[in-house]
Amino acid sequence: MDTQKTILAVALSVIVLLLFQAWMERESPHSSTGTVATAQSPRSPAAAAPIAVTPPASAAVAPAGLSMEGPSIPFQTRVFTGRIALQGGGIQSLGLRDYPVSVDNPAPYPLLDTQAQRLTVQQSGFVASNGEVLEPQYSAPQQQGPLGREPITLNGRVGPLKVEKTLLFQPDSYVVEERIQVTNTGTTPWSGSYFDQILRNGREESHWFMSIFTGAVLQHDGSFSKESFSDLRSHPVVRQGPGWAGMMDHYFLTAVLPPKDSQSQVYARPVGENYAAGVTLALPTLAPGQSTTIQQEFFFGPKLQQTLAGLGRGLEQTVDYGWFAVIAEPMHSLLNWFHGLTGNWGLAIVLLVVVVKALFFYPSAISYRSMANMRKLQPKLEQIRKDCGDDRQKMGPAMMELYRSEKVNPMAGCLPIFIQMPVFISLYWVLVESVSLRQAPFFLWIHDLAAPDPYYILPLLMGVSMFIQQRLNPAPSDPMQKRIMSALPVVFAVFFSFFPAGLVLYWLVNNLISIGQQYFITRRILASA
Repeated sequence: MDTQKTILAVALSVIVLLLFQAWMERESPHSSTGTVATAQSPRSPAAAAPIAVTPPASAAVAPAGLSMEGPSIPFQTRVFTGRIALQGGGIQSLGLRDYPVSVDNPAPYPLLDTQAQRLTVQQSGFVASNGEVLEPQYSAPQQQGPLGREPITLNGRVGPLKVEKTLLFQPDSYVVEERIQVTNTGTTPWSGSYFDQILRNGREESHWFMSIFTGAVLQHDGSFSKESFSDLRSHPVVRQGPGWAGMMDHYFLTAVLPPKDSQSQVYARPVGENYAAGVTLALPTLAPGQSTTIQQEFFFGPKLQQTLAGLGRGLEQTVDYGWFAVIAEPMHSLLNWFHGLTGNWGLAIVLLVVVVKALFFYPSAISYRSMANMRKLQPKLEQIRKDCGDDRQKMGPAMMELYRSEKVNPMAGCLPIFIQMPVFISLYWVLVESVSLRQAPFFLWIHDLAAPDPYYILPLLMGVSMFIQQRLNPAPSDPMQKRIMSALPVVFAVFFSFFPAGLVLYWLVNNLISIGQQYFITRRILASA
Protein backbone atom coordinates (compact mmCIF):
# COMPACT_ATOMS: atom_id res chain seq x y z
CA MET A 1 0.00 0.00 0.00
CA ASP A 2 1.27 3.46 -0.87
CA THR A 3 1.17 5.70 2.20
CA GLN A 4 1.36 8.90 0.13
CA LYS A 5 -1.90 8.09 -1.61
CA THR A 6 -3.69 7.57 1.67
CA ILE A 7 -2.35 10.80 3.17
CA LEU A 8 -3.38 12.73 0.07
CA ALA A 9 -6.85 11.17 0.17
CA VAL A 10 -7.31 12.07 3.84
CA ALA A 11 -6.19 15.69 3.34
CA LEU A 12 -8.46 16.16 0.35
CA SER A 13 -11.34 14.47 2.19
CA VAL A 14 -11.14 17.03 5.00
CA ILE A 15 -11.24 19.90 2.52
CA VAL A 16 -14.07 18.33 0.54
CA LEU A 17 -16.06 17.83 3.75
CA LEU A 18 -15.70 21.47 4.77
CA LEU A 19 -16.52 22.72 1.27
CA PHE A 20 -19.51 20.38 1.01
CA GLN A 21 -20.96 21.80 4.24
CA ALA A 22 -20.57 25.33 2.90
CA TRP A 23 -22.02 24.35 -0.48
CA MET A 24 -25.09 22.72 1.10
CA GLU A 25 -25.76 25.90 3.07
CA ARG A 26 -25.36 28.15 0.03
CA GLU A 27 -27.30 25.98 -2.45
CA SER A 28 -30.31 25.14 -0.32
CA PRO A 29 -33.42 26.53 -2.06
CA HIS A 30 -34.77 29.80 -0.75
CA SER A 31 -38.13 31.21 -1.60
CA SER A 32 -36.93 34.58 -0.41
CA THR A 33 -34.07 36.05 -2.37
CA GLY A 34 -33.00 38.28 0.47
CA THR A 35 -34.71 41.41 -0.85
CA VAL A 36 -35.90 43.67 1.91
CA ALA A 37 -38.96 45.76 2.52
CA THR A 38 -40.23 47.99 5.26
CA ALA A 39 -42.77 46.53 7.64
CA GLN A 40 -46.42 46.82 6.74
CA SER A 41 -48.63 49.40 8.36
CA PRO A 42 -50.42 48.11 11.47
CA ARG A 43 -53.69 49.11 9.85
CA SER A 44 -53.17 46.95 6.75
CA PRO A 45 -55.37 43.84 6.32
CA ALA A 46 -52.34 41.55 6.66
CA ALA A 47 -51.45 43.13 9.96
CA ALA A 48 -54.95 42.83 11.36
CA ALA A 49 -55.33 39.12 10.61
CA PRO A 50 -53.62 36.91 13.21
CA ILE A 51 -52.70 33.32 12.41
CA ALA A 52 -55.29 30.93 13.80
CA VAL A 53 -54.20 28.77 16.71
CA THR A 54 -55.66 25.59 18.11
CA PRO A 55 -58.01 26.10 21.09
CA PRO A 56 -57.84 26.47 24.01
CA ALA A 57 -54.91 28.79 23.40
CA SER A 58 -55.96 32.36 24.12
CA ALA A 59 -52.88 34.14 22.76
CA ALA A 60 -53.00 35.27 19.14
CA VAL A 61 -49.89 35.40 17.01
CA ALA A 62 -48.41 38.86 16.64
CA PRO A 63 -49.39 40.99 13.63
CA ALA A 64 -47.55 40.86 10.35
CA GLY A 65 -45.85 44.19 10.74
CA LEU A 66 -45.73 47.42 12.70
CA SER A 67 -44.56 50.94 12.02
CA MET A 68 -40.85 51.71 12.34
CA GLU A 69 -40.83 55.42 11.70
CA GLY A 70 -41.58 58.40 13.91
CA PRO A 71 -40.03 60.07 16.97
CA SER A 72 -37.66 58.17 19.24
CA ILE A 73 -35.54 58.72 22.33
CA PRO A 74 -31.85 57.81 22.73
CA PHE A 75 -30.29 55.60 25.37
CA GLN A 76 -26.75 54.56 26.14
CA THR A 77 -24.97 52.17 28.47
CA ARG A 78 -21.40 50.98 28.60
CA VAL A 79 -22.21 48.23 26.06
CA PHE A 80 -25.18 49.71 24.16
CA THR A 81 -26.12 52.79 22.21
CA GLY A 82 -29.51 53.05 20.56
CA ARG A 83 -32.98 54.55 20.26
CA ILE A 84 -36.46 53.56 21.45
CA ALA A 85 -39.44 54.34 19.22
CA LEU A 86 -42.28 56.23 20.89
CA GLN A 87 -44.74 54.59 18.49
CA GLY A 88 -45.02 51.06 19.87
CA GLY A 89 -42.11 51.38 22.32
CA GLY A 90 -39.85 48.98 20.44
CA ILE A 91 -36.07 49.33 20.20
CA GLN A 92 -35.53 50.47 16.63
CA SER A 93 -31.74 50.78 16.72
CA LEU A 94 -29.06 49.28 18.93
CA GLY A 95 -25.29 49.31 18.52
CA LEU A 96 -22.78 47.14 20.40
CA ARG A 97 -20.05 49.48 21.61
CA ASP A 98 -17.52 46.72 22.33
CA TYR A 99 -17.87 45.30 18.80
CA PRO A 100 -16.92 47.74 16.05
CA VAL A 101 -18.31 47.31 12.54
CA SER A 102 -14.84 46.47 11.23
CA VAL A 103 -11.18 47.02 11.98
CA ASP A 104 -11.31 50.18 9.88
CA ASN A 105 -14.72 51.34 11.12
CA PRO A 106 -14.91 51.91 14.90
CA ALA A 107 -18.68 52.56 14.87
CA PRO A 108 -20.68 50.20 17.15
CA TYR A 109 -21.94 47.11 15.36
CA PRO A 110 -25.61 47.79 14.40
CA LEU A 111 -27.37 44.75 15.87
CA LEU A 112 -30.75 46.49 15.44
CA ASP A 113 -31.22 48.85 12.51
CA THR A 114 -34.14 50.25 10.52
CA GLN A 115 -32.16 50.68 7.30
CA ALA A 116 -33.58 48.44 4.59
CA GLN A 117 -30.34 46.60 3.82
CA ARG A 118 -29.80 45.70 7.51
CA LEU A 119 -33.39 45.65 8.75
CA THR A 120 -33.55 44.16 12.25
CA VAL A 121 -35.80 45.74 14.88
CA GLN A 122 -37.53 44.82 18.11
CA GLN A 123 -41.29 45.42 18.08
CA SER A 124 -44.04 45.08 20.67
CA GLY A 125 -47.75 45.72 21.07
CA PHE A 126 -51.13 44.22 21.90
CA VAL A 127 -53.59 42.07 19.98
CA ALA A 128 -57.21 42.27 21.14
CA SER A 129 -59.37 39.16 21.24
CA ASN A 130 -61.09 40.33 18.04
CA GLY A 131 -57.73 40.46 16.22
CA GLU A 132 -57.32 44.24 16.40
CA VAL A 133 -53.68 45.31 16.61
CA LEU A 134 -52.99 47.92 19.29
CA GLU A 135 -49.71 49.80 19.08
CA PRO A 136 -49.36 52.23 22.00
CA GLN A 137 -48.24 55.79 21.45
CA TYR A 138 -45.83 56.74 24.23
CA SER A 139 -44.64 60.11 25.43
CA ALA A 140 -40.96 60.83 26.00
CA PRO A 141 -39.82 60.55 29.64
CA GLN A 142 -39.04 63.83 31.35
CA GLN A 143 -35.83 62.52 32.84
CA GLN A 144 -33.41 59.77 31.91
CA GLY A 145 -30.68 58.39 34.13
CA PRO A 146 -26.99 58.59 33.11
CA LEU A 147 -25.72 55.77 30.91
CA GLY A 148 -28.94 53.81 31.37
CA ARG A 149 -28.29 53.12 35.05
CA GLU A 150 -31.82 54.29 35.83
CA PRO A 151 -34.94 52.68 34.34
CA ILE A 152 -36.44 54.29 31.23
CA THR A 153 -40.18 54.58 31.75
CA LEU A 154 -42.60 55.38 28.92
CA ASN A 155 -46.27 56.22 29.46
CA GLY A 156 -48.76 55.76 26.68
CA ARG A 157 -52.28 54.87 25.64
CA VAL A 158 -53.93 52.79 22.97
CA GLY A 159 -57.67 52.20 22.73
CA PRO A 160 -59.04 51.60 26.22
CA LEU A 161 -55.61 50.69 27.59
CA LYS A 162 -53.26 52.83 29.63
CA VAL A 163 -49.75 51.43 29.36
CA GLU A 164 -46.65 52.08 31.46
CA LYS A 165 -43.56 50.50 29.93
CA THR A 166 -40.27 50.34 31.83
CA LEU A 167 -36.96 49.21 30.30
CA LEU A 168 -34.01 48.59 32.60
CA PHE A 169 -30.54 48.58 31.01
CA GLN A 170 -27.83 47.28 33.32
CA PRO A 171 -24.52 49.10 32.67
CA ASP A 172 -22.44 46.05 31.64
CA SER A 173 -25.12 43.55 30.66
CA TYR A 174 -26.52 42.47 27.31
CA VAL A 175 -29.80 41.59 29.03
CA VAL A 176 -32.58 44.21 29.01
CA GLU A 177 -35.43 43.87 31.48
CA GLU A 178 -38.94 44.87 30.42
CA ARG A 179 -41.93 45.56 32.65
CA ILE A 180 -45.35 46.48 31.25
CA GLN A 181 -48.25 47.63 33.44
CA VAL A 182 -51.58 47.62 31.59
CA THR A 183 -54.75 49.24 32.93
CA ASN A 184 -58.18 49.04 31.34
CA THR A 185 -59.55 52.58 31.46
CA GLY A 186 -62.62 51.69 29.38
CA THR A 187 -66.15 50.89 30.51
CA THR A 188 -66.23 47.28 29.30
CA PRO A 189 -63.95 44.27 29.95
CA TRP A 190 -60.94 43.87 27.64
CA SER A 191 -59.11 40.66 26.74
CA GLY A 192 -56.19 39.98 24.47
CA SER A 193 -52.45 39.32 24.43
CA TYR A 194 -49.11 41.11 24.43
CA PHE A 195 -46.24 40.30 22.08
CA ASP A 196 -42.57 41.07 21.62
CA GLN A 197 -40.86 40.09 18.39
CA ILE A 198 -37.68 40.52 16.37
CA LEU A 199 -38.34 41.54 12.76
CA ARG A 200 -35.49 40.86 10.34
CA ASN A 201 -34.98 40.92 6.60
CA GLY A 202 -33.94 37.83 4.68
CA ARG A 203 -30.27 38.68 4.26
CA GLU A 204 -27.88 35.82 4.70
CA GLU A 205 -24.33 35.95 5.94
CA SER A 206 -21.30 34.02 4.79
CA HIS A 207 -17.82 33.86 6.24
CA TRP A 208 -15.59 33.10 3.29
CA PHE A 209 -15.94 29.37 2.53
CA MET A 210 -17.65 28.57 5.81
CA SER A 211 -21.22 27.47 6.34
CA ILE A 212 -22.84 29.96 8.72
CA PHE A 213 -26.44 29.61 9.89
CA THR A 214 -28.60 32.73 9.73
CA GLY A 215 -32.24 32.57 10.79
CA ALA A 216 -34.68 32.13 13.65
CA VAL A 217 -33.94 30.20 16.84
CA LEU A 218 -36.55 28.92 19.27
CA GLN A 219 -36.74 26.94 22.46
CA HIS A 220 -40.07 25.32 23.33
CA ASP A 221 -40.59 23.08 26.37
CA GLY A 222 -36.81 22.70 26.63
CA SER A 223 -36.37 21.66 22.98
CA PHE A 224 -34.09 23.91 20.90
CA SER A 225 -34.48 24.37 17.14
CA LYS A 226 -33.08 26.48 14.34
CA GLU A 227 -35.34 27.58 11.48
CA SER A 228 -33.83 28.83 8.25
CA PHE A 229 -35.60 31.54 6.30
CA SER A 230 -36.33 29.13 3.45
CA ASP A 231 -37.97 26.67 5.87
CA LEU A 232 -40.11 29.43 7.39
CA ARG A 233 -41.46 30.26 3.95
CA SER A 234 -42.99 26.82 3.64
CA HIS A 235 -43.44 25.91 7.32
CA PRO A 236 -44.08 28.80 9.74
CA VAL A 237 -43.63 27.79 13.37
CA VAL A 238 -46.23 28.43 16.11
CA ARG A 239 -45.88 26.52 19.39
CA GLN A 240 -47.86 26.75 22.60
CA GLY A 241 -46.04 26.57 25.92
CA PRO A 242 -43.05 28.07 27.71
CA GLY A 243 -39.99 28.99 25.70
CA TRP A 244 -38.19 31.83 23.96
CA ALA A 245 -37.54 32.97 20.39
CA GLY A 246 -35.12 35.17 18.49
CA MET A 247 -32.86 35.70 15.50
CA MET A 248 -29.19 34.87 15.16
CA ASP A 249 -26.37 35.23 12.69
CA HIS A 250 -22.69 34.31 12.78
CA TYR A 251 -21.63 36.08 15.95
CA PHE A 252 -24.70 37.80 17.44
CA LEU A 253 -28.07 36.93 18.92
CA THR A 254 -31.31 38.82 19.56
CA ALA A 255 -33.87 36.98 21.68
CA VAL A 256 -37.12 37.54 23.60
CA LEU A 257 -37.03 35.78 26.99
CA PRO A 258 -40.35 35.52 28.84
CA PRO A 259 -40.43 34.01 32.35
CA LYS A 260 -39.61 30.30 32.36
CA ASP A 261 -43.02 29.25 33.68
CA SER A 262 -45.11 31.65 31.59
CA GLN A 263 -48.01 30.44 29.45
CA SER A 264 -46.57 31.81 26.26
CA GLN A 265 -46.61 31.16 22.56
CA VAL A 266 -43.37 31.15 20.57
CA TYR A 267 -43.42 31.68 16.84
CA ALA A 268 -41.29 32.30 13.77
CA ARG A 269 -42.81 33.13 10.37
CA PRO A 270 -42.43 35.21 7.23
CA VAL A 271 -43.75 38.78 7.25
CA GLY A 272 -44.04 39.94 3.67
CA GLU A 273 -40.45 39.78 2.44
CA ASN A 274 -39.14 39.85 6.01
CA TYR A 275 -39.26 37.41 8.93
CA ALA A 276 -40.38 37.64 12.55
CA ALA A 277 -39.57 35.55 15.61
CA GLY A 278 -41.15 36.33 18.93
CA VAL A 279 -43.24 35.50 21.96
CA THR A 280 -46.92 36.17 22.68
CA LEU A 281 -48.23 36.26 26.25
CA ALA A 282 -51.93 35.77 26.98
CA LEU A 283 -53.36 38.43 29.31
CA PRO A 284 -56.19 37.92 31.79
CA THR A 285 -59.48 39.58 31.01
CA LEU A 286 -59.29 43.10 32.47
CA ALA A 287 -62.43 44.54 34.03
CA PRO A 288 -62.85 48.34 33.88
CA GLY A 289 -60.17 49.89 36.10
CA GLN A 290 -58.29 46.59 36.51
CA SER A 291 -54.51 46.30 35.86
CA THR A 292 -52.03 43.52 35.12
CA THR A 293 -48.24 43.43 34.86
CA ILE A 294 -46.05 41.73 32.28
CA GLN A 295 -42.36 41.05 32.90
CA GLN A 296 -39.79 39.54 30.56
CA GLU A 297 -36.28 40.07 29.24
CA PHE A 298 -34.38 40.56 26.00
CA PHE A 299 -30.88 39.46 25.06
CA PHE A 300 -29.06 41.65 22.53
CA GLY A 301 -25.42 40.75 22.16
CA PRO A 302 -22.57 38.48 21.11
CA LYS A 303 -22.74 34.70 21.34
CA LEU A 304 -20.28 34.42 24.22
CA GLN A 305 -20.80 30.88 25.45
CA GLN A 306 -20.11 31.52 29.12
CA THR A 307 -22.37 34.57 29.15
CA LEU A 308 -25.21 32.72 27.44
CA ALA A 309 -24.87 29.65 29.67
CA GLY A 310 -24.95 31.88 32.75
CA LEU A 311 -28.48 33.02 31.88
CA GLY A 312 -29.78 29.50 32.42
CA ARG A 313 -32.15 29.55 29.44
CA GLY A 314 -30.31 27.33 26.97
CA LEU A 315 -29.12 30.25 24.85
CA GLU A 316 -25.65 28.68 24.66
CA GLN A 317 -27.12 26.19 22.16
CA THR A 318 -26.96 28.93 19.53
CA VAL A 319 -23.17 28.37 19.49
CA ASP A 320 -22.94 25.39 17.15
CA TYR A 321 -19.71 23.37 17.05
CA GLY A 322 -21.01 20.83 14.56
CA TRP A 323 -20.75 17.05 14.76
CA PHE A 324 -17.89 16.91 17.25
CA ALA A 325 -19.21 19.33 19.88
CA VAL A 326 -18.18 16.91 22.64
CA ILE A 327 -14.55 17.54 21.61
CA ALA A 328 -14.99 21.20 20.68
CA GLU A 329 -16.46 22.24 24.05
CA PRO A 330 -13.33 21.47 26.14
CA MET A 331 -11.12 22.87 23.37
CA HIS A 332 -13.04 26.15 23.54
CA SER A 333 -12.67 26.26 27.31
CA LEU A 334 -8.94 25.61 27.02
CA LEU A 335 -8.59 28.31 24.36
CA ASN A 336 -10.32 30.81 26.67
CA TRP A 337 -8.04 29.80 29.54
CA PHE A 338 -4.93 30.34 27.43
CA HIS A 339 -6.25 33.74 26.40
CA GLY A 340 -6.65 34.61 30.07
CA LEU A 341 -2.96 33.78 30.57
CA THR A 342 -1.57 35.53 27.49
CA GLY A 343 -4.10 38.27 26.69
CA ASN A 344 -3.61 37.43 23.00
CA TRP A 345 -5.88 35.10 21.03
CA GLY A 346 -3.12 34.30 18.54
CA LEU A 347 -0.84 33.08 21.32
CA ALA A 348 -3.80 31.17 22.77
CA ILE A 349 -4.15 29.34 19.44
CA VAL A 350 -0.43 28.54 19.43
CA LEU A 351 -0.61 27.09 22.95
CA LEU A 352 -3.72 25.13 22.05
CA VAL A 353 -1.90 23.55 19.11
CA VAL A 354 1.00 22.63 21.43
CA VAL A 355 -1.44 20.86 23.77
CA VAL A 356 -3.15 19.03 20.90
CA LYS A 357 0.21 17.93 19.48
CA ALA A 358 1.30 16.76 22.94
CA LEU A 359 -1.85 14.64 23.27
CA PHE A 360 -1.13 13.02 19.91
CA PHE A 361 2.64 12.83 20.37
CA TYR A 362 2.84 9.03 20.41
CA PRO A 363 0.36 8.38 17.55
CA SER A 364 2.26 10.98 15.51
CA ALA A 365 5.57 9.34 16.40
CA ILE A 366 4.23 6.02 15.12
CA SER A 367 3.25 7.72 11.88
CA TYR A 368 6.62 9.41 11.43
CA ARG A 369 8.55 6.22 12.25
CA SER A 370 6.52 4.40 9.64
CA MET A 371 7.26 7.11 7.06
CA ALA A 372 10.94 7.06 7.96
CA ASN A 373 11.07 3.27 7.61
CA MET A 374 9.27 3.53 4.29
CA ARG A 375 11.86 6.08 3.21
CA LYS A 376 14.64 3.72 4.28
CA LEU A 377 13.08 0.99 2.14
CA GLN A 378 12.80 3.19 -0.95
CA PRO A 379 15.89 1.71 -2.69
CA LYS A 380 14.61 -1.85 -2.19
CA LEU A 381 11.09 -0.87 -3.30
CA GLU A 382 12.49 0.76 -6.41
CA GLN A 383 14.41 -2.43 -7.18
CA ILE A 384 11.20 -4.48 -6.86
CA ARG A 385 9.39 -2.12 -9.21
CA LYS A 386 12.26 -2.35 -11.66
CA ASP A 387 12.37 -6.17 -11.49
CA CYS A 388 8.59 -6.59 -11.81
CA GLY A 389 8.01 -3.94 -14.44
CA ASP A 390 4.28 -3.75 -15.27
CA ASP A 391 3.44 -7.07 -13.60
CA ARG A 392 1.23 -5.81 -10.75
CA GLN A 393 0.32 -9.34 -9.59
CA LYS A 394 3.99 -10.09 -8.99
CA MET A 395 4.83 -6.65 -7.56
CA GLY A 396 2.19 -6.68 -4.79
CA PRO A 397 3.26 -9.90 -3.05
CA ALA A 398 6.93 -8.94 -3.38
CA MET A 399 6.31 -5.64 -1.61
CA MET A 400 4.25 -7.31 1.13
CA GLU A 401 7.03 -9.82 1.69
CA LEU A 402 9.53 -6.95 2.02
CA TYR A 403 7.29 -5.20 4.56
CA ARG A 404 7.03 -8.43 6.60
CA SER A 405 10.74 -9.11 6.54
CA GLU A 406 11.60 -5.54 7.54
CA LYS A 407 8.72 -5.36 10.08
CA VAL A 408 7.27 -2.22 8.48
CA ASN A 409 3.55 -1.48 8.49
CA PRO A 410 2.73 1.08 5.78
CA MET A 411 -0.74 1.67 7.29
CA ALA A 412 0.85 2.88 10.53
CA GLY A 413 1.56 6.20 8.82
CA CYS A 414 -2.12 6.75 8.07
CA LEU A 415 -4.02 5.61 11.16
CA PRO A 416 -3.00 8.57 13.40
CA ILE A 417 -4.23 10.94 10.70
CA PHE A 418 -7.71 9.39 10.87
CA ILE A 419 -7.64 9.60 14.67
CA GLN A 420 -6.80 13.31 14.56
CA MET A 421 -9.44 14.25 11.97
CA PRO A 422 -12.24 14.81 14.55
CA VAL A 423 -9.88 17.02 16.57
CA PHE A 424 -8.99 19.13 13.54
CA ILE A 425 -12.63 19.54 12.48
CA SER A 426 -13.62 20.41 16.08
CA LEU A 427 -10.92 23.06 16.34
CA TYR A 428 -11.99 24.38 12.95
CA TRP A 429 -15.50 25.04 14.27
CA VAL A 430 -14.22 26.46 17.56
CA LEU A 431 -12.21 29.06 15.68
CA VAL A 432 -15.07 29.77 13.25
CA GLU A 433 -17.78 30.12 15.93
CA SER A 434 -15.83 32.08 18.54
CA VAL A 435 -16.97 35.70 18.52
CA SER A 436 -13.93 36.44 20.70
CA LEU A 437 -11.69 36.03 17.65
CA ARG A 438 -13.71 38.59 15.67
CA GLN A 439 -11.32 41.51 15.04
CA ALA A 440 -8.86 40.00 17.54
CA PRO A 441 -5.28 41.09 16.67
CA PHE A 442 -2.22 38.85 16.77
CA PHE A 443 1.10 40.54 15.96
CA LEU A 444 2.45 42.91 13.31
CA TRP A 445 0.21 42.84 10.22
CA ILE A 446 -2.47 40.49 11.63
CA HIS A 447 -5.18 42.78 13.00
CA ASP A 448 -8.12 40.36 12.74
CA LEU A 449 -7.72 36.62 13.34
CA ALA A 450 -11.23 36.03 11.97
CA ALA A 451 -10.35 37.60 8.59
CA PRO A 452 -7.90 36.38 5.93
CA ASP A 453 -4.29 37.49 6.09
CA PRO A 454 -4.31 40.77 4.08
CA TYR A 455 -0.78 40.16 2.76
CA TYR A 456 -1.04 36.34 2.35
CA ILE A 457 2.11 35.82 4.43
CA LEU A 458 0.68 33.11 6.70
CA PRO A 459 -0.71 31.04 3.77
CA LEU A 460 2.65 31.36 2.01
CA LEU A 461 4.54 30.18 5.12
CA MET A 462 2.07 27.33 5.50
CA GLY A 463 2.74 26.28 1.88
CA VAL A 464 6.49 26.34 2.55
CA SER A 465 6.01 24.21 5.67
CA MET A 466 4.05 21.65 3.64
CA PHE A 467 6.85 21.54 1.08
CA ILE A 468 9.39 20.84 3.84
CA GLN A 469 7.15 18.08 5.22
CA GLN A 470 7.03 16.46 1.80
CA ARG A 471 10.83 16.40 1.67
CA LEU A 472 10.82 14.35 4.88
CA ASN A 473 8.35 11.81 3.50
CA PRO A 474 9.17 8.97 1.11
CA ALA A 475 8.90 10.11 -2.49
CA PRO A 476 5.99 8.71 -4.54
CA SER A 477 7.02 6.28 -7.24
CA ASP A 478 4.16 7.08 -9.62
CA PRO A 479 5.04 10.11 -11.82
CA MET A 480 1.47 11.45 -11.86
CA GLN A 481 1.16 11.12 -8.10
CA LYS A 482 4.51 12.83 -7.67
CA ARG A 483 3.32 15.83 -9.71
CA ILE A 484 0.11 16.02 -7.67
CA MET A 485 2.02 15.90 -4.38
CA SER A 486 4.41 18.57 -5.61
CA ALA A 487 1.52 20.88 -6.48
CA LEU A 488 -0.31 20.28 -3.17
CA PRO A 489 1.58 22.95 -1.12
CA VAL A 490 0.73 25.56 -3.76
CA VAL A 491 -2.92 24.45 -3.88
CA PHE A 492 -3.21 24.58 -0.09
CA ALA A 493 -1.50 27.98 0.09
CA VAL A 494 -3.97 29.44 -2.42
CA PHE A 495 -6.92 27.74 -0.78
CA PHE A 496 -5.99 28.89 2.73
CA SER A 497 -5.46 32.46 1.58
CA PHE A 498 -9.26 32.77 1.80
CA PHE A 499 -9.43 31.29 5.30
CA PRO A 500 -9.34 33.30 8.55
CA ALA A 501 -5.83 34.03 9.75
CA GLY A 502 -6.55 32.15 13.00
CA LEU A 503 -7.13 28.90 11.13
CA VAL A 504 -4.04 29.37 8.98
CA LEU A 505 -2.00 30.14 12.10
CA TYR A 506 -3.22 26.89 13.64
CA TRP A 507 -2.24 24.84 10.59
CA LEU A 508 1.15 26.59 10.27
CA VAL A 509 2.10 26.00 13.92
CA ASN A 510 0.86 22.41 13.67
CA ASN A 511 3.07 21.87 10.60
CA LEU A 512 6.13 23.41 12.26
CA ILE A 513 5.83 21.20 15.33
CA SER A 514 5.26 18.17 13.10
CA ILE A 515 8.34 19.02 11.03
CA GLY A 516 10.50 19.16 14.16
CA GLN A 517 9.19 15.85 15.49
CA GLN A 518 9.39 14.11 12.11
CA TYR A 519 12.90 15.43 11.41
CA PHE A 520 14.42 14.00 14.58
CA ILE A 521 12.63 10.65 14.20
CA THR A 522 13.62 10.34 10.53
CA ARG A 523 17.25 11.29 11.19
CA ARG A 524 17.54 8.74 14.00
CA ILE A 525 16.04 5.89 11.97
CA LEU A 526 18.08 6.68 8.85
CA ALA A 527 21.23 6.90 10.96
CA SER A 528 20.62 3.38 12.24
CA ALA A 529 20.22 1.99 8.72
